[in-house]
Amino acid sequence: MGLQDHFESDIRFYYAIGIFIILVYLGGIAAAAVLELAVIDRRLIPLTVGFFLFMFVYFIAISVQRLEPDEA
Repeated sequence: MGLQDHFESDIRFYYAIGIFIILVYLGGIAAAAVLELAVIDRRLIPLTVGFFLFMFVYFIAISVQRLEPDEA
């Protein structure tokens, strides 16, 4: 199974995009902490909680879309 076949389904593509966005967010936080670009403290907790709540709703929406019958 090639990479093209793996992403043939829209649902798999949406899951991959969601995971990619989470990795970019975590990578940005890690880079900011390691390079001391920003102060990483308790002020970041509400932003992180909000981000992961948004991603949770994103993945729930994708899962609900899987339950809908196909039009074709």
